[in-house]
Amino acid sequence: MSLQTQSKTYLNYINGEWTASSANAVEASLNPADKHEIVGYIQNSSKEDLDRAVAAAKEAQPAWRKLSGPARGDYLYKMANALEKHMDEIAETMTREMGKTFPEAKGETARGVAILRYYAGEGMRKVGDVIPSSDSEAFMFTTRVPLGVVGVITPWNFPVAIPIWKMAPALVYGNTVVLKPATETGVTAAKIIECFHEAGLPAGVVNLVTGRGSVIGQGLIDHPGINGITFTGSNTVGKQVGLGAIARGAKYQLEMGGKNPVIVAEDADIELAVEATISGGLRSTGQKCTCTSRVFVQSAVYDEFKEKLLSKVKALKIGNGLDAQTWMGPCASESQYNTVVHYINKGIEEGATLLCGGNKPEGEGLDNGFYIQPAVFEHVKPSMTIAQEEIFGPVLALIKVETMEEALELANDVKFGLSASIFTRNIGNMLSFINEIEAGLVRINAESAGVELQAPFGGMKESSSHSREQGQAAIEFFTSIKTVFVKA
Repeated sequence: MSLQTQSKTYLNYINGEWTASSANAVEASLNPADKHEIVGYIQNSSKEDLDRAVAAAKEAQPAWRKLSGPARGDYLYKMANALEKHMDEIAETMTREMGKTFPEAKGETARGVAILRYYAGEGMRKVGDVIPSSDSEAFMFTTRVPLGVVGVITPWNFPVAIPIWKMAPALVYGNTVVLKPATETGVTAAKIIECFHEAGLPAGVVNLVTGRGSVIGQGLIDHPGINGITFTGSNTVGKQVGLGAIARGAKYQLEMGGKNPVIVAEDADIELAVEATISGGLRSTGQKCTCTSRVFVQSAVYDEFKEKLLSKVKALKIGNGLDAQTWMGPCASESQYNTVVHYINKGIEEGATLLCGGNKPEGEGLDNGFYIQPAVFEHVKPSMTIAQEEIFGPVLALIKVETMEEALELANDVKFGLSASIFTRNIGNMLSFINEIEAGLVRINAESAGVELQAPFGGMKESSSHSREQGQAAIEFFTSIKTVFVKA
């Protein structure tokens, strides 16, 4: 039996129904651990399909908006229960489609469940304030109203968590949604929507359209029926989203790249710093916007840190994410693998010293996957490409510094400002870091990649549009304030 007949074709979800693209075209989603395995086929949709999805969302929005916040929250509870019921299936699909290890995929899916339950509770919270009026006979207050129809454009690296942390607040605050996931993880997205359908979500409230960014992504940006766009992805595409939204007056939210630093002070717990640097930089094959990329180490402890780091990195088990012994899976696609290789070669060309890794590993079952050994560089100058540009792969750049002042100055010397962490026992170092580091997420004695769903998340400089996602901060994007003045 051929791979095509073995693999399921997943449809778009428009107005509560599963439907094929009007273009009558599909695209294969490949397993990055074995490029010969097709996980499934997704729709390669047309502008006509997008128009239908936006129309369905627009038609469903008034009735959805009229529901009370608690009533919308009840739907999110049901969606969470359905996702939890299918957790193992979705996590396995994520691992097969994107490459991260099964424990990571299951943890991410569990996080999706928690996000839905968190925002279900948000349906019970206040949406305004009473404000004293200068007129003693008047009553003045604020309330919040939904944007309307929200376009959600999501990446492949967190194919469950990111779509859900965007859709859940959008929905509980009264918006309807059109989701355009990354094509690399379209099957995982379809399985999420299957759970939403199972939960009985009203037709048109959530719609899924898969396809190319140039058609469906750009179509969402330009569509007059889309009132707001929330995007996570590259800086290049993010700027296109922002410019397109501005041109027609739509609200937009951008979360983009990072070049996240870790500072290791001379008084740090070195074992902790090494473990956190490896976890923050190399889990998910370094394919996190918050992953550790640059490591600034004070000279007094540099050699000790380097020796322990290299010993542990060299021992990491690379392989298929479904293998219980695997610590790090493949790059998510051939394109991403080629990008990582390009940056490793660039580092060598510019004079950095490759201490370990950077090659395709050998071993049974690795030949057909997009595997790369985690790379560690030293003698990295702050101006080098690998110290300035986001790689989105398992590459660490070690940079020796003499003082904390030097470390902070160099840590800030990039266009990004997403996350950053420091390892130190000195309260003065901690306070200086908190006050001076140019990052939206600051962590002390913890890896740079930690994000908690109940806390605001977003970056500074070119890492975001300066809005925040997650936690109660999400209401700021997905609603508009309405000020009401009442006089009898």
